[in-house]
Amino acid sequence: MSGTRVKVCGLSDPAHVRTAVEAGADYVGFVFYEPSPRNVSTTLAQGLASQARGRAKIVALVVDADDALIDRINTEVKPDYYQAHGSETVDRIAEIHARTGVPVIKVIKVRDAADIEAASAYDGVAAMILFDAKAPETLANALPGGNGIPFDWSLLSRDGTSRKFMLSGGLEAGNVAAAIDATGAPEVDVSSGVETAPGVKDAAAIVKFIETVRQHG
Repeated sequence: MSGTRVKVCGLSDPAHVRTAVEAGADYVGFVFYEPSPRNVSTTLAQGLASQARGRAKIVALVVDADDALIDRINTEVKPDYYQAHGSETVDRIAEIHARTGVPVIKVIKVRDAADIEAASAYDGVAAMILFDAKAPETLANALPGGNGIPFDWSLLSRDGTSRKFMLSGGLEAGNVAAAIDATGAPEVDVSSGVETAPGVKDAAAIVKFIETVRQHG
């Protein structure tokens, strides 16, 4: 059995939250970023989070969010983690944590080795680093995440650090085992890889992804 932990992100439907939790997801993620097809209101997320609380960790994904949004999420959703998916500085990560008391996952978007190296600036400040693929400049309407694109996993295998990290970027049931083997990722994150269209999750794909991770190794 694999000890790899699984996060299912971009959930917006109560049935899919229930599916993820019952299948054994360790984290469920909700997106608070209006341009995203996975965006949810704090009111909706409050109900979704209540289904998972105590069974999976609740992650609030934000993109360069202001204090007002952070406060609203903190009050209404009560997440276990924030996931900072924008251009948040080390100081901003520290501010969010100090303001809320909630640990912050910092997303690092990867195209080359220099991007991996940039993560070290957040050591000791972010609770965890999530490595995601940096969208190609040629990709129209690219989002901060959820573009369904993997990066070169060998960059992580050469990193040589022992920091705790989560792997994201184009993962789905067909490649997640190879991704874990290549990177040694202790945690993996899926969003577009369990969708039939942007923002439209598929229950069977969620179950298959989690089962694949659990059975691997």
